[in-house]
Amino acid sequence: MSQPSWFDQTPIWVWWSFFPALGGGAIAYAGVKSGSNIWIGVGAGFVAAAIILSPISDTATVAIWIAQIATAFALKREYLTKTYPKDLPLPEDHKLFQAIAANRPKIEINSCSKNDLVNVLGLPIVYANDIDSLRAEGHIFTSLEELHDILEIPNATLQKIEPMVTFSYDYRQESGYSWKRINSMTADELIAIGMEPKVAIAIAEERKQRGEFKSIMDIKKRTGIPFSAYRQLT
Repeated sequence: MSQPSWFDQTPIWVWWSFFPALGGGAIAYAGVKSGSNIWIGVGAGFVAAAIILSPISDTATVAIWIAQIATAFALKREYLTKTYPKDLPLPEDHKLFQAIAANRPKIEINSCSKNDLVNVLGLPIVYANDIDSLRAEGHIFTSLEELHDILEIPNATLQKIEPMVTFSYDYRQESGYSWKRINSMTADELIAIGMEPKVAIAIAEERKQRGEFKSIMDIKKRTGIPFSAYRQLT
């Protein structure tokens, strides 16, 4: 089912709300399916009110019936958002994306699977591969800014997935440990922080010949040196 058809549909429980007296049970059912205790309570309240007042007042019974139908239609879009299938791509509409994200568990960037990165967060496979590559070498990501600085993932992409991600805290998020130091440190200074001399020299020479590095991944791609050899920078 495509995104438009998902949000254009009217769930069967909405039509069940047209049943007098017991139609409030449809709203309670929607609450069960979407995990909303408030909806369950509202639906049960409509049923109880209809049963209690139906022998007393026809006017009150009709009013309750109309109210439960109106409530069902009012809750329809929120229900569809809460139950949006995980196998459908997330919508491009920013508000819809945010609403769906708010109803899903957050993805921990440092421990999630590559499948989560691609199919849940919607990241292009090239970025998922880069994240997976650095994690395999021991890097711990600490923020969205770091994903931009280290992997050059566009800020627009990161802003979109922000509601859905979380990070393990690590001391390396402190500014003093920024990888950007590599663009100002000499080979001797790199060696002083624990880097192998041949690695430090190769990095300094590459920077001298082709300019500053844009990210940790840029260092890896330009020098061919694995991240584990200069992880002291992060």
